[in-house]
Amino acid sequence: MRIGRIGHRGHLVAMLCAALAVVLAAGPAAVGSRAAPVADTGHEHAHTEGAPAATAADQAVRFQALLGQHSVLAADLMRSRIRGDDNFAQAANAALGGNTDAMTALVGQLFGAATGEKFRPLWSQHVVALFAYAGAVAEQDEAAKARAREDLVGFEKKLATFFAGASHGRLPADAAREAVVMHVNHLTKQADAYAAHDYAQSDRLYREGYQHTYDLGLTLADALLPARDRATLRTPIWRLRSQLGKVLAEHAVLLEDVTRAAVTNTADFDASADMINGNTRDLAAAVDTLFGAPTARRFQSLWASHVELLVAYAGATAAGKPDRRHEARSQLRTFETRMAAVLAPATGGRLSPADLSAALQAHDQMLLDHADAYAARDYRNAQDVADKTYEHMFALARRLADGFGATVAARLPRGGAQTGYGGLAVVNR
Repeated sequence: MRIGRIGHRGHLVAMLCAALAVVLAAGPAAVGSRAAPVADTGHEHAHTEGAPAATAADQAVRFQALLGQHSVLAADLMRSRIRGDDNFAQAANAALGGNTDAMTALVGQLFGAATGEKFRPLWSQHVVALFAYAGAVAEQDEAAKARAREDLVGFEKKLATFFAGASHGRLPADAAREAVVMHVNHLTKQADAYAAHDYAQSDRLYREGYQHTYDLGLTLADALLPARDRATLRTPIWRLRSQLGKVLAEHAVLLEDVTRAAVTNTADFDASADMINGNTRDLAAAVDTLFGAPTARRFQSLWASHVELLVAYAGATAAGKPDRRHEARSQLRTFETRMAAVLAPATGGRLSPADLSAALQAHDQMLLDHADAYAARDYRNAQDVADKTYEHMFALARRLADGFGATVAARLPRGGAQTGYGGLAVVNR
């Protein structure tokens, strides 16, 4: 199993992604959410006993992460409805419910429980309308599609009014509505393209939707957080942490997407591989900016083989080829050892090759577990693993940003890679 053109464009990602894996063993920070029904449950995620209180910087990244996660989960749910894959749709629906719970909890932390409970039904109804839209697309029911779209327009207005009101005038209502409309358009248009088998267009919108909602999280945090906390969002370390989290979480999402396509051998496999290539270009740009091309080039062939081996494992699992599965695992162990040996000197001896290899193995194992669960049609477990992997990416981004320090962080261009640094054009200072 080979990932299209990833071999050449994806290699520069190696150093950054492997370095990010070194902190896996220390455990994730809570960013995503466990699966739960999409309807209002009243459930809020419990804080880990003894965990430190979240700072404003933590809350801002969490807001970005949850919004980005919402976009990909909603797109996955809509696509599963269009495919008629009810079992996967149930798992995606449950994950969206957990994401809504987590977002409600965060809004409540920022603005009080009463405000959070006002947010919950607006967001939940927005999700339900997206679900209905996808069902109408699947059934080619233009009347139902128009009704769902009309409902979505109504929720766009309500959500924009909610966010503008919570900002106490810092976020203009028109700008808020423009952002929400763009979010809905990304999701509905990717669903339309997916139903028309235009997978390249659908996947382009899938990525744009994730990036837009993630960046929107920063603009909303900048508008909604108290003034004393907003300066944190402009520090080099925070910007590096935010942008690393963005591209690494997307990497995990897209790698899981392409392994699902490999398991099912579906027609969208090539488009899924192209999505990985696009994410790889963004990661490669970050590697080159932070560490320079000579260092990045040392990891080229290793990273390409890493991605291809994970996809090959997924394909062998689906095909019932245990020998190929074993070979992929074996080669991944070789990759982890070799990558650790190359990376350790770059850390100045702060991390040993053994520690690096163990962390890389833990990262790979999560992705293998996802492929196994999906191939077994255990979609709920597959979604849980995907959710944990998403969380890990933000833990990695935070610790690496801290480890790289302000000197390296300051090299990151203002705005990060390609997609800008915001999500709304206007926020009143």
